[in-house]
Amino acid sequence: MAENNKISYVEFPAINLKATKKFFNEAFGWTFTDYGEEYTCFFDQGINGGFYRADIAAMVQTGSALIILYSEDLEAIREKVVGAGGRVVRPIFSFPGGRRFHFTEPSGNELAVWSDFSPEGLKISEE
Repeated sequence: MAENNKISYVEFPAINLKATKKFFNEAFGWTFTDYGEEYTCFFDQGINGGFYRADIAAMVQTGSALIILYSEDLEAIREKVVGAGGRVVRPIFSFPGGRRFHFTEPSGNELAVWSDFSPEGLKISEE
């Protein structure tokens, strides 16, 4: 159920819907529901959303909001992202409260993944 005055849904442009769906399925286990050839949506990923066919990509450098996913194992998810066809555009770095990296998916949208510090509570060195 949607909550009043809360973010309810997010949409991304996608140059290649098929490649984008394949990437998110392989890297993060997302599943999709297609609505014609130009739109697909995902559910139960922290927030629901979709991808629409477009000739642009959402990049931080052009003013797009940055969507940040969470993972308990940052190095493992980075390898899955790369293995699924993503490209790391900002290597793992520390920030107050954790670490993260930025990546682009096959349609060029930039997202990030963050994680807490190591389970032992020690700061893990930057790469």
